[in-house]
Amino acid sequence: MGSFIQSIALGWLVYRLTNSAVYLGVIVFAGQIPALVLTPIAGVYADRLNRRKVLIASQTISMLMAFAMTILFFSGYIKIWHIVIISIINGVAMAFDTPFRHAFLFEMVGGKDLLQNAIALNSTLINSARFIGPMIGGFLIALLGEGYCFLVNGLSFLAVIIALMSMKVKPTNKGKKHGSIYRELIEGFHYSYNFKPIKYLLLLVITTGFFGLSYQTFLPVFAKDILHGNAQMLGFLTGTMGAGALTGAFYLASRKGICGIPRLILIAAITFSIGLMGFSLSTYPVISLVMMFFVGFGMIVQFASTNTLVQTIVDEDKRGRVVALYGMSFMGITPVGSLLLGTITPWGGVQYTIFVSAFICLLAALNYSRRLPIVKEEVCK
Repeated sequence: MGSFIQSIALGWLVYRLTNSAVYLGVIVFAGQIPALVLTPIAGVYADRLNRRKVLIASQTISMLMAFAMTILFFSGYIKIWHIVIISIINGVAMAFDTPFRHAFLFEMVGGKDLLQNAIALNSTLINSARFIGPMIGGFLIALLGEGYCFLVNGLSFLAVIIALMSMKVKPTNKGKKHGSIYRELIEGFHYSYNFKPIKYLLLLVITTGFFGLSYQTFLPVFAKDILHGNAQMLGFLTGTMGAGALTGAFYLASRKGICGIPRLILIAAITFSIGLMGFSLSTYPVISLVMMFFVGFGMIVQFASTNTLVQTIVDEDKRGRVVALYGMSFMGITPVGSLLLGTITPWGGVQYTIFVSAFICLLAALNYSRRLPIVKEEVCK
Protein backbone atom coordinates (compact mmCIF):
# COMPACT_ATOMS: atom_id res chain seq x y z
CA MET A 1 0.00 0.00 0.00
CA GLY A 2 2.89 2.33 0.73
CA SER A 3 3.97 2.49 -2.91
CA PHE A 4 0.48 3.41 -4.10
CA ILE A 5 0.12 5.97 -1.31
CA GLN A 6 3.37 7.60 -2.42
CA SER A 7 2.45 7.42 -6.10
CA ILE A 8 -0.75 9.39 -5.67
CA ALA A 9 0.99 11.89 -3.38
CA LEU A 10 3.85 12.40 -5.82
CA GLY A 11 1.52 13.10 -8.74
CA TRP A 12 -0.54 15.51 -6.66
CA LEU A 13 2.55 17.29 -5.30
CA VAL A 14 4.07 17.75 -8.76
CA TYR A 15 0.83 19.09 -10.21
CA ARG A 16 0.32 21.37 -7.19
CA LEU A 17 3.84 22.81 -7.54
CA THR A 18 3.77 23.24 -11.32
CA ASN A 19 0.14 23.11 -12.48
CA SER A 20 1.55 21.42 -15.58
CA ALA A 21 0.66 18.12 -17.26
CA VAL A 22 4.05 18.25 -18.98
CA TYR A 23 5.88 18.02 -15.63
CA LEU A 24 3.74 15.02 -14.69
CA GLY A 25 5.02 13.31 -17.82
CA VAL A 26 8.60 14.38 -17.07
CA ILE A 27 8.53 12.91 -13.55
CA VAL A 28 7.12 9.60 -14.74
CA PHE A 29 9.68 9.59 -17.55
CA ALA A 30 12.52 10.20 -15.08
CA GLY A 31 11.30 7.49 -12.74
CA GLN A 32 10.81 4.79 -15.34
CA ILE A 33 13.19 5.56 -18.22
CA PRO A 34 16.09 3.71 -16.50
CA ALA A 35 14.02 0.56 -17.02
CA LEU A 36 14.15 1.02 -20.80
CA VAL A 37 17.96 0.84 -20.76
CA LEU A 38 18.69 -1.32 -17.72
CA THR A 39 15.86 -3.88 -17.53
CA PRO A 40 17.14 -6.08 -20.41
CA ILE A 41 20.62 -6.09 -18.80
CA ALA A 42 19.04 -6.82 -15.41
CA GLY A 43 17.28 -9.75 -17.05
CA VAL A 44 20.67 -11.25 -17.96
CA TYR A 45 21.79 -10.96 -14.33
CA ALA A 46 18.47 -12.43 -13.17
CA ASP A 47 19.56 -15.63 -14.89
CA ARG A 48 22.91 -15.48 -13.04
CA LEU A 49 22.65 -13.94 -9.55
CA ASN A 50 20.84 -14.84 -6.35
CA ARG A 51 17.45 -13.25 -6.96
CA ARG A 52 16.46 -12.90 -3.31
CA LYS A 53 19.61 -10.96 -2.37
CA VAL A 54 19.26 -8.56 -5.28
CA LEU A 55 15.63 -7.92 -4.35
CA ILE A 56 16.68 -7.02 -0.79
CA ALA A 57 19.15 -4.47 -2.21
CA SER A 58 16.64 -2.92 -4.63
CA GLN A 59 13.95 -2.61 -1.95
CA THR A 60 16.44 -0.99 0.44
CA ILE A 61 17.31 1.68 -2.15
CA SER A 62 13.63 2.43 -2.75
CA MET A 63 13.10 2.75 1.01
CA LEU A 64 15.94 5.27 1.30
CA MET A 65 14.48 7.32 -1.58
CA ALA A 66 11.11 7.47 0.17
CA PHE A 67 12.76 8.75 3.35
CA ALA A 68 14.71 11.30 1.28
CA MET A 69 11.43 12.63 -0.12
CA THR A 70 10.06 12.82 3.42
CA ILE A 71 13.02 14.84 4.69
CA LEU A 72 12.97 17.23 1.73
CA PHE A 73 9.25 17.83 2.07
CA PHE A 74 9.24 18.57 5.79
CA SER A 75 12.37 20.71 5.50
CA GLY A 76 10.51 22.95 3.04
CA TYR A 77 13.23 22.68 0.39
CA ILE A 78 11.45 20.31 -1.98
CA LYS A 79 11.95 21.31 -5.62
CA ILE A 80 11.07 19.67 -8.92
CA TRP A 81 14.72 18.85 -9.63
CA HIS A 82 14.91 17.03 -6.29
CA ILE A 83 11.96 14.89 -7.34
CA VAL A 84 13.52 14.20 -10.74
CA ILE A 85 16.81 12.98 -9.24
CA ILE A 86 15.11 10.81 -6.62
CA SER A 87 12.81 9.40 -9.31
CA ILE A 88 15.81 8.46 -11.47
CA ILE A 89 17.59 6.68 -8.58
CA ASN A 90 14.41 4.86 -7.64
CA GLY A 91 13.92 3.99 -11.32
CA VAL A 92 17.34 2.34 -11.45
CA ALA A 93 16.44 0.21 -8.42
CA MET A 94 13.10 -0.76 -9.95
CA ALA A 95 14.76 -1.62 -13.28
CA PHE A 96 16.57 -4.42 -11.47
CA ASP A 97 13.72 -5.22 -9.10
CA THR A 98 11.18 -6.04 -11.83
CA PRO A 99 12.87 -8.93 -13.70
CA PHE A 100 14.33 -10.37 -10.50
CA ARG A 101 10.93 -10.26 -8.79
CA HIS A 102 9.06 -11.95 -11.65
CA ALA A 103 11.75 -14.63 -12.04
CA PHE A 104 11.87 -15.11 -8.24
CA LEU A 105 8.18 -16.01 -8.27
CA PHE A 106 9.02 -19.29 -9.99
CA GLU A 107 11.58 -20.11 -7.28
CA MET A 108 9.03 -19.43 -4.56
CA VAL A 109 6.31 -21.74 -5.93
CA GLY A 110 8.72 -24.38 -7.26
CA GLY A 111 6.81 -25.51 -10.37
CA LYS A 112 4.97 -24.39 -13.50
CA ASP A 113 1.73 -26.09 -12.44
CA LEU A 114 1.33 -23.52 -9.66
CA LEU A 115 2.34 -20.45 -11.68
CA GLN A 116 -1.13 -19.36 -12.81
CA ASN A 117 -2.54 -19.33 -9.28
CA ALA A 118 0.66 -17.81 -7.85
CA ILE A 119 0.58 -14.94 -10.36
CA ALA A 120 -3.14 -14.46 -9.70
CA LEU A 121 -2.50 -14.40 -5.94
CA ASN A 122 0.31 -11.91 -6.47
CA SER A 123 -2.03 -9.73 -8.55
CA THR A 124 -4.72 -10.02 -5.88
CA LEU A 125 -2.36 -8.74 -3.19
CA ILE A 126 -0.99 -5.92 -5.36
CA ASN A 127 -4.43 -4.78 -6.46
CA SER A 128 -5.82 -4.96 -2.94
CA ALA A 129 -3.11 -2.41 -2.17
CA ARG A 130 -3.93 -0.53 -5.40
CA PHE A 131 -7.56 -0.30 -4.23
CA ILE A 132 -6.89 0.68 -0.60
CA GLY A 133 -3.65 2.67 -0.93
CA PRO A 134 -4.80 5.58 -3.14
CA MET A 135 -7.86 6.21 -0.98
CA ILE A 136 -5.69 6.33 2.12
CA GLY A 137 -3.27 8.57 0.23
CA GLY A 138 -6.05 10.92 -0.82
CA PHE A 139 -7.24 11.33 2.78
CA LEU A 140 -3.67 11.74 4.07
CA ILE A 141 -2.97 14.48 1.52
CA ALA A 142 -6.20 16.29 2.42
CA LEU A 143 -5.65 16.00 6.19
CA LEU A 144 -1.87 16.14 6.68
CA GLY A 145 -0.15 16.82 3.35
CA GLU A 146 1.96 14.79 0.93
CA GLY A 147 4.95 14.40 3.28
CA TYR A 148 3.22 11.86 5.50
CA CYS A 149 2.52 9.71 2.43
CA PHE A 150 6.24 9.53 1.70
CA LEU A 151 6.93 8.64 5.35
CA VAL A 152 4.36 5.84 5.35
CA ASN A 153 5.88 4.42 2.16
CA GLY A 154 9.39 4.44 3.61
CA LEU A 155 8.24 2.55 6.70
CA SER A 156 6.30 0.02 4.62
CA PHE A 157 9.51 -1.19 2.94
CA LEU A 158 10.69 -2.58 6.27
CA ALA A 159 8.04 -5.31 6.06
CA VAL A 160 9.12 -6.23 2.53
CA ILE A 161 12.81 -6.41 3.43
CA ILE A 162 12.16 -8.48 6.57
CA ALA A 163 9.99 -10.89 4.56
CA LEU A 164 12.68 -11.36 1.91
CA MET A 165 15.38 -11.90 4.54
CA SER A 166 13.23 -14.56 6.21
CA MET A 167 12.68 -16.62 3.04
CA LYS A 168 14.61 -19.80 2.37
CA VAL A 169 14.35 -20.87 -1.26
CA LYS A 170 16.56 -22.91 -3.57
CA PRO A 171 17.94 -20.79 -6.47
CA THR A 172 17.10 -22.38 -9.83
CA ASN A 173 19.99 -20.68 -11.65
CA LYS A 174 22.78 -21.74 -9.28
CA GLY A 175 25.81 -23.50 -10.75
CA LYS A 176 24.98 -22.82 -14.40
CA LYS A 177 27.70 -21.75 -16.84
CA HIS A 178 27.32 -18.39 -18.53
CA GLY A 179 28.89 -16.60 -21.47
CA SER A 180 29.42 -12.90 -21.99
CA ILE A 181 26.68 -10.51 -20.90
CA TYR A 182 26.40 -9.05 -24.41
CA ARG A 183 26.01 -12.49 -26.01
CA GLU A 184 23.34 -13.56 -23.54
CA LEU A 185 21.52 -10.24 -23.95
CA ILE A 186 21.36 -10.70 -27.72
CA GLU A 187 20.37 -14.34 -27.21
CA GLY A 188 17.39 -13.23 -25.09
CA PHE A 189 16.20 -10.76 -27.73
CA HIS A 190 16.70 -13.32 -30.49
CA TYR A 191 14.80 -16.01 -28.59
CA SER A 192 11.87 -13.69 -27.80
CA TYR A 193 11.59 -12.48 -31.39
CA ASN A 194 11.79 -15.89 -33.05
CA PHE A 195 9.49 -17.70 -30.62
CA LYS A 196 6.26 -16.41 -32.19
CA PRO A 197 3.83 -16.88 -29.26
CA ILE A 198 6.10 -14.88 -26.96
CA LYS A 199 6.70 -12.28 -29.68
CA TYR A 200 2.97 -11.66 -30.23
CA LEU A 201 2.25 -11.51 -26.49
CA LEU A 202 5.08 -9.03 -25.88
CA LEU A 203 4.11 -6.84 -28.86
CA LEU A 204 0.59 -6.47 -27.47
CA VAL A 205 1.66 -5.51 -23.94
CA ILE A 206 4.39 -3.18 -25.26
CA THR A 207 1.82 -1.32 -27.37
CA THR A 208 -0.54 -1.15 -24.40
CA GLY A 209 2.31 -0.01 -22.16
CA PHE A 210 3.36 2.77 -24.53
CA PHE A 211 -0.04 4.18 -25.48
CA GLY A 212 -2.43 2.84 -22.84
CA LEU A 213 -0.81 2.90 -19.41
CA SER A 214 0.31 6.52 -19.83
CA TYR A 215 -3.20 7.60 -18.80
CA GLN A 216 -2.19 7.09 -15.15
CA THR A 217 0.22 10.01 -15.44
CA PHE A 218 -2.61 12.39 -16.23
CA LEU A 219 -5.14 11.29 -13.60
CA PRO A 220 -4.41 14.43 -11.51
CA VAL A 221 -5.46 16.53 -14.52
CA PHE A 222 -8.71 14.59 -14.91
CA ALA A 223 -9.42 14.78 -11.16
CA LYS A 224 -8.77 18.51 -10.82
CA ASP A 225 -9.54 20.18 -14.15
CA ILE A 226 -12.06 17.90 -15.86
CA LEU A 227 -14.01 16.42 -12.95
CA HIS A 228 -13.42 19.52 -10.74
CA GLY A 229 -12.37 17.50 -7.70
CA ASN A 230 -9.47 17.44 -5.26
CA ALA A 231 -6.98 14.90 -3.96
CA GLN A 232 -9.82 12.72 -2.71
CA MET A 233 -11.26 12.54 -6.25
CA LEU A 234 -7.83 11.42 -7.46
CA GLY A 235 -7.88 8.78 -4.73
CA PHE A 236 -11.34 7.60 -5.77
CA LEU A 237 -10.30 7.32 -9.44
CA THR A 238 -7.17 5.34 -8.61
CA GLY A 239 -9.01 3.28 -6.01
CA THR A 240 -11.81 2.39 -8.42
CA MET A 241 -9.23 1.34 -10.97
CA GLY A 242 -7.71 -0.81 -8.23
CA ALA A 243 -11.12 -2.31 -7.46
CA GLY A 244 -11.48 -3.33 -11.10
CA ALA A 245 -7.98 -4.76 -11.08
CA LEU A 246 -8.69 -6.64 -7.85
CA THR A 247 -11.86 -8.11 -9.38
CA GLY A 248 -9.82 -9.20 -12.39
CA ALA A 249 -7.20 -10.80 -10.14
CA PHE A 250 -9.88 -12.73 -8.22
CA TYR A 251 -11.33 -13.89 -11.52
CA LEU A 252 -7.93 -15.17 -12.66
CA ALA A 253 -7.39 -16.93 -9.34
CA SER A 254 -10.66 -18.81 -9.82
CA ARG A 255 -9.66 -20.17 -13.23
CA LYS A 256 -8.10 -23.58 -13.80
CA GLY A 257 -5.97 -24.42 -16.80
CA ILE A 258 -4.28 -22.08 -19.23
CA CYS A 259 -5.71 -23.16 -22.59
CA GLY A 260 -8.35 -20.41 -22.58
CA ILE A 261 -5.98 -17.63 -21.50
CA PRO A 262 -4.89 -16.49 -25.01
CA ARG A 263 -8.50 -15.57 -25.87
CA LEU A 264 -8.98 -14.05 -22.41
CA ILE A 265 -6.05 -11.72 -23.12
CA LEU A 266 -7.84 -10.52 -26.27
CA ILE A 267 -11.09 -9.85 -24.39
CA ALA A 268 -9.22 -8.04 -21.61
CA ALA A 269 -7.28 -5.88 -24.09
CA ILE A 270 -10.52 -4.83 -25.81
CA THR A 271 -12.19 -4.12 -22.44
CA PHE A 272 -9.24 -1.96 -21.38
CA SER A 273 -9.24 0.01 -24.63
CA ILE A 274 -12.97 0.72 -24.75
CA GLY A 275 -13.05 1.56 -21.03
CA LEU A 276 -10.20 4.04 -21.46
CA MET A 277 -11.89 5.63 -24.49
CA GLY A 278 -15.04 6.13 -22.44
CA PHE A 279 -13.13 7.54 -19.47
CA SER A 280 -11.19 10.00 -21.63
CA LEU A 281 -14.37 11.67 -22.90
CA SER A 282 -16.38 11.63 -19.65
CA THR A 283 -16.97 14.82 -17.68
CA TYR A 284 -19.21 13.17 -15.08
CA PRO A 285 -17.59 11.64 -11.95
CA VAL A 286 -19.93 8.62 -11.79
CA ILE A 287 -19.31 7.66 -15.43
CA SER A 288 -15.59 8.21 -15.01
CA LEU A 289 -15.48 5.92 -11.97
CA VAL A 290 -17.39 3.18 -13.83
CA MET A 291 -15.01 3.43 -16.77
CA MET A 292 -12.03 3.31 -14.40
CA PHE A 293 -13.33 0.02 -13.01
CA PHE A 294 -13.32 -1.58 -16.47
CA VAL A 295 -9.92 -0.05 -17.26
CA GLY A 296 -8.46 -1.62 -14.13
CA PHE A 297 -10.13 -4.96 -14.82
CA GLY A 298 -8.92 -5.14 -18.41
CA MET A 299 -5.43 -3.96 -17.54
CA ILE A 300 -4.70 -6.53 -14.82
CA VAL A 301 -6.30 -9.46 -16.65
CA GLN A 302 -4.30 -8.68 -19.79
CA PHE A 303 -0.94 -8.20 -18.07
CA ALA A 304 -1.25 -10.95 -15.45
CA SER A 305 -2.46 -13.44 -18.06
CA THR A 306 0.41 -12.51 -20.36
CA ASN A 307 2.84 -12.99 -17.47
CA THR A 308 1.34 -16.43 -16.82
CA LEU A 309 1.68 -17.57 -20.43
CA VAL A 310 5.18 -16.17 -20.87
CA GLN A 311 6.45 -17.82 -17.68
CA THR A 312 4.76 -21.10 -18.60
CA ILE A 313 6.17 -21.51 -22.11
CA VAL A 314 9.61 -19.89 -21.69
CA ASP A 315 12.76 -22.02 -21.42
CA GLU A 316 14.07 -21.98 -17.83
CA ASP A 317 17.58 -20.82 -18.77
CA LYS A 318 16.10 -17.73 -20.46
CA ARG A 319 13.41 -16.91 -17.88
CA GLY A 320 15.09 -13.81 -16.44
CA ARG A 321 15.77 -12.26 -19.84
CA VAL A 322 12.27 -12.87 -21.21
CA VAL A 323 10.42 -11.65 -18.11
CA ALA A 324 12.70 -8.60 -18.25
CA LEU A 325 11.25 -7.79 -21.66
CA TYR A 326 7.76 -8.31 -20.23
CA GLY A 327 8.58 -5.97 -17.34
CA MET A 328 10.04 -3.43 -19.74
CA SER A 329 6.68 -3.25 -21.51
CA PHE A 330 5.24 -1.28 -18.59
CA MET A 331 8.36 -0.12 -16.73
CA GLY A 332 10.51 1.14 -19.61
CA ILE A 333 8.08 1.72 -22.47
CA THR A 334 5.38 3.56 -20.50
CA PRO A 335 7.54 6.58 -19.52
CA VAL A 336 8.44 7.20 -23.17
CA GLY A 337 4.73 7.20 -23.96
CA SER A 338 4.03 9.47 -20.98
CA LEU A 339 6.63 11.98 -22.13
CA LEU A 340 5.29 11.93 -25.69
CA LEU A 341 1.68 12.35 -24.61
CA GLY A 342 2.69 15.01 -22.10
CA THR A 343 4.15 17.12 -24.90
CA ILE A 344 1.07 16.60 -27.09
CA THR A 345 -1.58 17.46 -24.50
CA PRO A 346 -1.04 21.28 -24.61
CA TRP A 347 -2.12 21.21 -28.27
CA GLY A 348 -4.56 18.33 -28.47
CA GLY A 349 -5.99 18.49 -24.97
CA VAL A 350 -5.60 15.70 -22.43
CA GLN A 351 -9.01 14.13 -23.17
CA TYR A 352 -8.56 13.71 -26.91
CA THR A 353 -4.92 12.66 -26.50
CA ILE A 354 -5.90 9.79 -24.20
CA PHE A 355 -8.82 8.87 -26.48
CA VAL A 356 -6.54 8.48 -29.51
CA SER A 357 -4.06 6.47 -27.42
CA ALA A 358 -6.83 4.12 -26.29
CA PHE A 359 -7.98 3.70 -29.89
CA ILE A 360 -4.46 2.65 -30.90
CA CYS A 361 -4.56 0.04 -28.11
CA LEU A 362 -7.82 -1.25 -29.57
CA LEU A 363 -6.19 -1.61 -33.00
CA ALA A 364 -3.32 -3.54 -31.38
CA ALA A 365 -5.83 -5.89 -29.73
CA LEU A 366 -7.53 -6.53 -33.07
CA ASN A 367 -4.15 -7.24 -34.65
CA TYR A 368 -3.39 -9.73 -31.84
CA SER A 369 -6.68 -11.50 -32.62
CA ARG A 370 -5.21 -12.47 -36.01
CA ARG A 371 -2.27 -14.17 -34.24
CA LEU A 372 -4.46 -15.89 -31.65
CA PRO A 373 -4.39 -19.36 -33.28
CA ILE A 374 -0.56 -19.44 -33.16
CA VAL A 375 -0.50 -18.56 -29.47
CA LYS A 376 -3.24 -21.08 -28.61
CA GLU A 377 -1.45 -23.85 -30.50
CA GLU A 378 1.68 -23.43 -28.34
CA VAL A 379 -0.19 -23.05 -25.06
CA CYS A 380 -2.71 -25.88 -25.54
CA LYS A 381 -0.40 -28.51 -27.01
